[in-house]
Amino acid sequence: MQNGQTAGGLYQLVNLFSGGALLQVSIFALGIMPYITASIIVQLLRVVIPRFQQLYEEGASGQSKLTQYTRYLTIALGLLNATTLVSLARSGQLLPGCALPIIPDDSIITTILIIITLTAGTGLIMWMGELVTEKGVGNGMSLLIFTSIAATFPTSLGAIWTSQGPATFFTVLAVGLLTVALVVFVEQSQRRVPVQYAKRMIGRRTVGGTSTYIPIKVNMAGVIPVIFASSMLYLPGLIAQFNQPQQGEQLQPWVEWINNNLVRGDQPIYMVLYFAMIVFFTYFYVAITFNPEEVSDNMKKYGGFIPGIRAGKPTADYLQYVLSRITLPGALYLGFVALIPLVALVLINANQNFPFGGTSILIMVGVGLETVKQIDAQLQQRHYEGLLR
Repeated sequence: MQNGQTAGGLYQLVNLFSGGALLQVSIFALGIMPYITASIIVQLLRVVIPRFQQLYEEGASGQSKLTQYTRYLTIALGLLNATTLVSLARSGQLLPGCALPIIPDDSIITTILIIITLTAGTGLIMWMGELVTEKGVGNGMSLLIFTSIAATFPTSLGAIWTSQGPATFFTVLAVGLLTVALVVFVEQSQRRVPVQYAKRMIGRRTVGGTSTYIPIKVNMAGVIPVIFASSMLYLPGLIAQFNQPQQGEQLQPWVEWINNNLVRGDQPIYMVLYFAMIVFFTYFYVAITFNPEEVSDNMKKYGGFIPGIRAGKPTADYLQYVLSRITLPGALYLGFVALIPLVALVLINANQNFPFGGTSILIMVGVGLETVKQIDAQLQQRHYEGLLR
């Protein structure tokens, strides 16, 4: 582990989601990553496949069918990921620069056993996550990721204290508190578009005549753009790994350029590309998940309108205008928070699991806020005072 160059973008991401299990080569080495990928794929397929969109609109029965598809896809992706992991480990490319054999026995039986074990680990985590969702509070998968990230904090902070000293340790804590405050502030920020509903007579009762709003969050995409950007930036490094020269051959110029600029996170070109891709994927994901025309049609159906805006296409255009303006600060904020660990790597030579920044802090704060809200809702439902004042 110490000899291997494991500071690359996707290594950091996969190791983070598995709670450090990838670099311990444990049964849960794949972690929750195949499930997250499967969920994102099923969500994106709703745009492409009309049948998926129909199932989503059918309510609980249709969404349970989509969940079933996500489970099957998780197992398929788990098999694919496990096979890739084992093949990279066998060829020595999983941890470049490490001469020790990760898999001492190359027989087909051992290889199949490792692949099945890793996939079964992913299946078990998926089952545990769904149990938490069903019998607990909040989203089980999110809580499992939250726990796996929180478990790495003491080790990471201890490593900074040991290697950099108390001054750097307290500086990191101060930066961490500021980052958490920024993330909480932006995650809670929203633009409230006012909506009024006209009064209607249904039988002898008057229905409607209420005022409400559509909350459009500053960061509607969550942590998804960071995952997309990390995965895309990992591809050039993976291609370069498969094009390493044989003994006596010269390294090709394009492979050398990728190795120098796109493999390690402390390179300026890597940082600029990472930031630009996060901004692009934020706009891309928001455009897919929020449909202004659908919101406009639903409002029109129930007699709702935005004051000063005509119903129908003008409402959809106005929502699109608001969305495109509010997504920009959200995209810049995501890029800024995601770059914090890479800047820390350059400034204080922190390890790749720098705790305060990037995907880890976004997930921890997001899941923490969501869980507190759900507990608060449960308490108020049972006539207790809420947690939030």
